[in-house]
Amino acid sequence: MPQQMILFFVSIAFSLIVWSVVAVRYIGPALRDRTPVEALRPLLMLHSFRFIGLAFMVPGVVSPDLPSAFAHAAAYGDIIAAGLALVSLLLLPGTAGIAAAWIFNVWGTADLLNAFYQANRAGLLAGQLGAAFFLPTLIVPLLLITHVVVFRILVKHQREVWVGQGSARVGRLAN
Repeated sequence: MPQQMILFFVSIAFSLIVWSVVAVRYIGPALRDRTPVEALRPLLMLHSFRFIGLAFMVPGVVSPDLPSAFAHAAAYGDIIAAGLALVSLLLLPGTAGIAAAWIFNVWGTADLLNAFYQANRAGLLAGQLGAAFFLPTLIVPLLLITHVVVFRILVKHQREVWVGQGSARVGRLAN
């Protein structure tokens, strides 16, 4: 494995570790006391910036050798994720907003994992990323970590809905 690829993977690994610490020490505590809808909003806003993945298709930003299969999948997957994040924001706090947040989060997570798969499959070399090198080494780990946070919030919200519905049923039966 060439040294540049080792450095690339080390950069991704360190970024995942650092963003995990940031999430545990700062993001999680800042969102913990908020309602699920209020906790989702800043995370969805962050993901609304995923249009930046279009940089993979801009000549001069990336190498002309960047595999187009990777570039197109990453760019279009990101713009769809950004759109879904915005739709979710617009539809919150309603049930449709929560459903849209689930769709966004499943799509967004799958898109990032697919980008890693496509990069590996296409034989992507770190140098082919050009100025977009910071996306998979800095931004993608943050996005992956915040997808985990969004899943936790959505599952917590779902549990609260189920418990609330169960309590309402019990209350009706008792009366």
